[in-house]
Amino acid sequence: MSSTVTLPLWLVLLIGVLSVMAALDHLLLPSARWVMRRRLNKAIDELNTRLKLRIQPFKLAKRQALIDQLAFDPEVLAEIETYAKANGVTREAAQAQARHYAREIVPSFSAYAYFGIGARLARFVCTALYRVRLGYMDSDALKTVDPDSAVIFVINHRSNMDYVLVTYMAATSSALSYAVGEWARVWLLQNLIRSMGAYFVRRDSRDPLYRKVLARYVHMAVSGGLAQAVFPEGGLTRDGKLLPAKLGLIGYMVSGFDAKGPRDAVFVPVGINYDRVLEDRLQLATAEAKAGGTPRHRFNLLVLLKAIGGHIGLALRGRWYRFGYACVSFGAPLSLRQYAKERSIDFRVLDQEARFSEVERLAGVLMEKVGQVVPVLPVSLVATALLAAGQPLSMLELKSAILDVTREVAARGAHVHIPRGDQDYAIEVGLRMLRLRHLVIERDGLYAVAPGEEPLLRYYANSIAHLVRPPAIHATAAEKPLVKA
Repeated sequence: MSSTVTLPLWLVLLIGVLSVMAALDHLLLPSARWVMRRRLNKAIDELNTRLKLRIQPFKLAKRQALIDQLAFDPEVLAEIETYAKANGVTREAAQAQARHYAREIVPSFSAYAYFGIGARLARFVCTALYRVRLGYMDSDALKTVDPDSAVIFVINHRSNMDYVLVTYMAATSSALSYAVGEWARVWLLQNLIRSMGAYFVRRDSRDPLYRKVLARYVHMAVSGGLAQAVFPEGGLTRDGKLLPAKLGLIGYMVSGFDAKGPRDAVFVPVGINYDRVLEDRLQLATAEAKAGGTPRHRFNLLVLLKAIGGHIGLALRGRWYRFGYACVSFGAPLSLRQYAKERSIDFRVLDQEARFSEVERLAGVLMEKVGQVVPVLPVSLVATALLAAGQPLSMLELKSAILDVTREVAARGAHVHIPRGDQDYAIEVGLRMLRLRHLVIERDGLYAVAPGEEPLLRYYANSIAHLVRPPAIHATAAEKPLVKA
């Protein structure tokens, strides 16, 4: 028993490494996980004391557990059987495909990534580029929302900055989960976005299995009380107007909703507007291309670098005013439970045609509420007045025309952001932004739309077109009415 055993050095080293790994895996790592989990839970509890909408357990669930739950959901399993028969594949292959979709969709929320990195970065970017303002907020109505409800912020989509702006503005209320398009699925960026609680959506997918997996995840999120932010228009507005809602995500949210269940779903309309949209010319170019025309503006790296250099030069001369104002307004919430009660409907038992009709009606109501809270900013006011006039205006005539537009939108209940509470200053700010971009020119004391820039000016006027009588915005070049002072 006392014999000496000789082992090669490489084998001793290998045994030593395996022993250390076993000790770490069975002794040290579980203890470290317990300590980290305890610290994380304490941090979440502290956050929940400061947030108006608490972070629900669903958001903190392990990602793998949610993927497994989604992959073995009864409705997903039924769709797997249908998919396998329709495509001539084995059930195992269909289930593997469903699991792949589940891994693609399910996020992995990190409170540190959201509040420690995302919210701080959003604040820096927003305040560096814009003068950020909170427009209108129905505080009394928002206070009545049950913190355990599944709160869904319904937002108009003007810019990719919308994600950043709403994250910054809502950071003191909750951690929002976004439905993000495939544009964000790039290496590293997708991991950061997923860690902030966002889930990826293939917006044009016709695969019934994918749609079922996505539908069940959205249903799970609503049932779990997840606070979400959705852009029902389905994409950026190309011409500046509000678009009709696409019914996909909203339909998934309400199709399994139990009005008599323990948790309500509450839609909060959110309106966003900018004095300058960063990608405005690209959006117009895309619209022109889709209409069969030749885009006048294309992405050009040299033009981008020249623009950045120009802004740096303006900043050095003390003439850079950022990109004007960015404003966010929050409207009165709509309780899905109360809505279903008033309509005497149960989305779960409706047939497909009736459900589609009811979802379409609900989406129309939500978009109308969003339109009502879109802020009216200085640039949109000046653009609307100049386009409605159809001719050069003196400063006095321009002020009178803008005052007419202001009274009209205010009479419709819109929030008009008047910087410093000074109407003259608001006109000065809006006019200055447009003149710096050479969209408006001054000759002999008269202000007019710069040649060739009417489409871009109309893009900004269209942001409040739904709040103005139709002739003021939608007139063609041949029939532009005159707004009398």
